[in-house]
Amino acid sequence: MPKMKSNRGAMKRFKVTGSGRIKRHKAGKSHILTKKNRKTKRNLRSSTLVAVADEHRVNKMLLA
Repeated sequence: MPKMKSNRGAMKRFKVTGSGRIKRHKAGKSHILTKKNRKTKRNLRSSTLVAVADEHRVNKMLLA
């Protein structure tokens, strides 16, 4: 049986931290920025962690 392939799109979007959590970027920062205020755009810049409920699903895509 051949090896399982990891999801290449997921590999580009997620990074695993040292403690094993999964880091992601926030959505909504690519276009239609004129109607968003400064504070919103600034908060979208920072990265955040994947929710605990979704971690198992994302891990399967990364480590398959």
